[in-house]
Amino acid sequence: MGIIERIKEIEAEMARTQKNKATEYHLGQLKAKIAKLRTQLLEPPKGSSAGGDGFEVTKFGHGRVALIGFPRKLTVALYFDYSVGKSTLLTMLTGTHSEAASYEFTTLTCIPGIIHYNDTKIQLLDLPGIIEGASEGKGRGRQVIAVAKSSDLVLMVLDASKDAHKVLLSTDGHAVMMFIVAISEGHRQILTRELESVGLRLNKRPPQIYFKKKKTGGISFNSTLPLTHVDEKLCYQILHEYKIHNAEVLFREDATVDDLIDVIEGNRKYIKCVYVYNKIDVIGIDDVDKLARRPNSVVISCNLKLNLDRLLSKMWEEMGLVRVYTKPQGQQPDFSDPVVLSADRGGCTVEDFCNHIHRNLIKDVKYVLVWGTSARHYPQHCGLGHVLQDEDVVQIVKKKVFKTVLTMVLRPIDWVGQEKEEGGRGRFKSHSTAPARISDRQKKAPLKT
Repeated sequence: MGIIERIKEIEAEMARTQKNKATEYHLGQLKAKIAKLRTQLLEPPKGSSAGGDGFEVTKFGHGRVALIGFPRKLTVALYFDYSVGKSTLLTMLTGTHSEAASYEFTTLTCIPGIIHYNDTKIQLLDLPGIIEGASEGKGRGRQVIAVAKSSDLVLMVLDASKDAHKVLLSTDGHAVMMFIVAISEGHRQILTRELESVGLRLNKRPPQIYFKKKKTGGISFNSTLPLTHVDEKLCYQILHEYKIHNAEVLFREDATVDDLIDVIEGNRKYIKCVYVYNKIDVIGIDDVDKLARRPNSVVISCNLKLNLDRLLSKMWEEMGLVRVYTKPQGQQPDFSDPVVLSADRGGCTVEDFCNHIHRNLIKDVKYVLVWGTSARHYPQHCGLGHVLQDEDVVQIVKKKVFKTVLTMVLRPIDWVGQEKEEGGRGRFKSHSTAPARISDRQKKAPLKT
């Protein structure tokens, strides 16, 4: 029996099991088994070469955004052509041509583009559509999700016209049936489930659970607050499922069983996601208002170029990019080329700013002067731990390193004498006291006989 069959068998057993106090320990063990099998499913087969048939592109710019959505689908039974418009959105935002045609699976590889926004460069990737079962390898789903894991932000493109769309089926001009199709919400749930199956957590933060393996001492279980989802016995059973018998576990929040499994696995990626509803020009204003009020959602229309500026500002807000301008001593700030920092890429402190310029610069920093919203007064003397904010101006003041040279210039005679005195004695001498010229040598007096 393969891994996929074992996963489906365990999922079927979980569906048959009733959820109550008596079965919560059994369900916890089943969840741990599924997590282990899915981790094995993502690992490359043994004996295979390192290089695969993926379509990863080189990182460029100050951030990376991935476009994810369902592929184009021609539905003959319902008389409409379903497409979310990822390729059109890439062309509108970056100017890069991405083929958009009226046949299924138009995009077959990763197509990159660059967005120039607020003096920064953001890489936008148009990925092939994800179908149900992508986490198991269907439709090159693993390669698509692997590229999405390396992104700073995910844009899940959905079709707003299919969220509440009335479809009228007719035969010879006579209406026979009218019903409501809610496709985009179902696609959103399918895409979220496929991404979570491979370790991507959308719009979530890492759980506040401290976990550390030990060599001896058994399992130490503690919590700083009452727990309602996990107890000590359930934690022991999950750890034993992973063959961990010596560890330290500390709960700092009321986490669930899934959160504990994520911490034990240690390979989860917590990434922000924005749900983009396209084609709002074909629905009513009430439906647009409902979609726009959903959390982490933006409504747009690529056909009429509606609300694209709001989408860019939402991307900028979610990525948390910080522009810092440099100011040389005695000169005006340079506002043409900012240093772009991010909390997800190194941090936004003064130390991170110095390391971004040069890794050896931090050794020579005495203090920095900061102008901007992060400063209490202008300028503010700050240390290396100061957190910078967007559009701050920073001037770095270095330490003085030429004290010895200044001493030689001001007092050369004393310095030479001091150097000679510090030269050492006997066989430890570092210099010679002999005259430089032969003619200056003093001859020894002849011995008296």
